[in-house]
Amino acid sequence: MNVTLKIKRYNPESDQAAHWETYALTVHPTDRLLDALHQVKWFHDGTLALRRSCAHGICGSDTMRVNGHNRLACKVLMQDVTQEGGTVTVEPLLGLPVIKDLIVDLEPFFAHYRSVMPYLVNDEPLPADGRERLQSPEAHERFDHGTKCILCAACTTSCPSFWWNDSYVGPAAIVQAHRFIFDDRDRAAEQRLAVLNEESGAWRCRTAFNCTEACPRDIPVTQLIGEVKQALVTGRLD
Repeated sequence: MNVTLKIKRYNPESDQAAHWETYALTVHPTDRLLDALHQVKWFHDGTLALRRSCAHGICGSDTMRVNGHNRLACKVLMQDVTQEGGTVTVEPLLGLPVIKDLIVDLEPFFAHYRSVMPYLVNDEPLPADGRERLQSPEAHERFDHGTKCILCAACTTSCPSFWWNDSYVGPAAIVQAHRFIFDDRDRAAEQRLAVLNEESGAWRCRTAFNCTEACPRDIPVTQLIGEVKQALVTGRLD
């Protein structure tokens, strides 16, 4: 089918402000948006800048705004975002500095991620038999949703609270904190909760549900944030 790709472009070396450019393409309905972007870069304009790696919805590197919603370009089918003769708008994520075209600076996002100690903390001696610290399926289920996060930043950059104040740690960081706060092998829950109880922590969430809608892994982000807030109020991790 014949479609138009409308892409927001910005080159700091030559542009004073971002602008839109359009490209007429012929695509298959089941092509991914990433295929269409490749067609632009490879055959129309080699200066187009975008991130992508695995192209299979795992690395999370090709997150962008598609028709006003955060999506992974490698998971979006053209038939789901346009029709014959239609137009698809593509722009960089909101809330983060644009480096060039569709590439944003993710360092602020990862700084918030690091602030919640996204790793297991346990200095206790290993089991006497030398094996790893075993965990029941039920205990793992308590935090399983957070293990599916691919750090694509789709949730955080769809959050109005983050747009308004980028000091907010954001949904992704809270999901990662949740993943370890509720892991019964971890011993640093209090430290993470202290971070999330600060002014820039979990209380900045206004329950807009944008984060849950944007997640390409179907993580119930708003629910997990609510569980962290409950732990902050009650001090309970059950």
